Amino acid sequence: MKRQIGIAIAFAACFVAASDVAADEYRLQSLHIEHAFARATPPGAKSGGAYLTIENSGTAAATLVSASSPVAASVELHQMAMDGGLMTMRSVPALDIPPGGRVELRPGGYHLMLLDLKQPLKVGDKVPVTLTFRNLGSVDIGVEVEPMGASSPMTHK
Repeated sequence: MKRQIGIAIAFAACFVAASDVAADEYRLQSLHIEHAFARATPPGAKSGGAYLTIENSGTAAATLVSASSPVAASVELHQMAMDGGLMTMRSVPALDIPPGGRVELRPGGYHLMLLDLKQPLKVGDKVPVTLTFRNLGSVDIGVEVEPMGASSPMTHK
C-alpha cells in the first residue's frame, strides 16, 4: 500500500513539474512565446524593461505591433544598438518574426519598455502583459520579475 501511495505521489509530481514549465510558455497560432522576464526597478523608477523569446513555426512572417500592461501607462517596443561608439535606444513601430525563425527580446537589444510605471517591479512578481500581432491577434503572458541586472530568466522555482 505504501509503495502504491509513493508511486501515486511521484506520478502527481511529474504533472506539477510539467505544469510549471507550461505556465511560462504561451502560444498564439504559430507563435511560441517563452522566457519572459523583467528586471526589478528601484522605488520611484518610471520605466522598466521586459524581455522574452518569440518563435514562429508558421510559413508566414508574424509581426509584433504593440504591447500593453496594467502596471504601465504605455508599453513600447525599443531597440538598443551601438551608434558611433555610443549605446542608443529608440522606439520601433513593429518587430517581424520570420517564418521558421526566432527573435529574442533581451537586454542590449530589442525589448519591451514599460513606461510611466504605476508601481515598482518587485522581484518575484508576475507582471501581466498583452502582446498584439498583426493578423494573428493578441496573447496575454506573465512576465516574471527578476533581480536588477538579470540578463536572463532564472531557471529555478
